[in-house]
This record gives sequence, structure tokens and C-alpha cells, in this order.
Amino acid sequence: MRKFVVVVSVLAVTVLPAQTRQQWRDSLEVLNAKIALEPNNLNLHLLKAEANINLEQWDYALAEYGKILHADEKNLAALYFRAYVHSQQRHYDLARVDYESFLRLQPQHFEARLGLAHVLQKMGRKTETFDELNRMVQMFPDSADAYAARAAYETEQKLYDVALYDWDEAIRRRPLNSGFVVSKADILITLYRMDEARRELNAAIKRGIPRYALKEWLDKCK
Repeated sequence: MRKFVVVVSVLAVTVLPAQTRQQWRDSLEVLNAKIALEPNNLNLHLLKAEANINLEQWDYALAEYGKILHADEKNLAALYFRAYVHSQQRHYDLARVDYESFLRLQPQHFEARLGLAHVLQKMGRKTETFDELNRMVQMFPDSADAYAARAAYETEQKLYDVALYDWDEAIRRRPLNSGFVVSKADILITLYRMDEARRELNAAIKRGIPRYALKEWLDKCK
């Protein structure tokens, strides 16, 4: 079954490198030289921290964000990405503080709320995780990802009936997302509701999702 994969992919906040590692190292060398000339340039420190992140130099990134926030405690980029770095280092209590500080300044930021929900989940704070996921659905009622995030956590908690409802809402908003469809089908198969799972998968194929993307779950329904 793939529920764990779905939970991680929905709740985790990721930074995707746009360059190779060598290019990031080269960028870092250039940035260090520029910072030596302009030590108070916060944008240069932000760019250096970005390079540190993409090289997985977490402690160096934290040091950069600390410098930035010492000079500008309301710097949104530094708060957001320091929270991400803390999360990568499993310092979930510190990540929570930064996400909450960020959201006090920018309460409508979807990715930060998703990051906070992920951190609360990792901390084992079930009630607070649900509170944050419910808040996301209320704040972003048209977002398929908001419903999917809540559905993924409900699935992890084996709250299958409410998870099915939320997967339906996510699918309704993004009907060609195969991940949403197989997540719903996975629950139905777990509950031995094979006919319903088969109907869901066949309906998805008619909507335009390639059959090969659903084959594993179709086979389970036989």
C-alpha cells in the first residue's frame, strides 16, 4: 500500500535545486566574495543560505538566517526557510516557532501552513495537526491540496470514512490527479470494498488518467 508515500508527498515542504551541486559550489564561492565586500547586504546572505540548503549544509544555512533575522526579525524569507532547515534537522520545536512567527506576519501563506502541519505531525501533536489542517481547508476552500493534506493525515490515522470524503473533495477539484485517485482506491481496497474501488478507478480512466498509472490498483481489485 502507498499511504505513507502520499502523506510524505503532501505534507512535506521541499526545496528543489535548479543547478548541479558543482554549480551551487561555484555560486557559493562567488557569494562569499561578494559578502566579504558587502557584509550587511541581506539579499546576499539570503542567496548564500539558498546555496547552503541546496548543498545540504544545514548549519551554515542556519547561521545565515540567524544573521538576517538579527538584522531584520520580520524577514519572511529567512523565517520560512529557517523553519524548513530546522525541519530537515528534525528540530521540530524550532521549526514550529519559525512557521508560527512567519504566519503571524503572513497568515494566508499556504505553503507555510502546510509546513506547520507537517511539523506538528512529526511532533505527534494530533489535535493541533488536525486543527491546522482544518484551518487550511477553511482558508483555502478551493484548494485540492488542502483537502488532500487533510485526507492524507486522516488516512494515516485510519479515519477512513472522513478521509474518503476529503479525497473525493480533492478529486473533484483536480480530477486528473492520479495520486488522489489511488489514495482513495487504496482505502477502499483496505476496507475490502473492491467493487467501489474498481468503479473509482474506471471512472478516472474515463476522465483521462492513463490506465497504466492505475494498473497496480486495478490488479488488486480482481
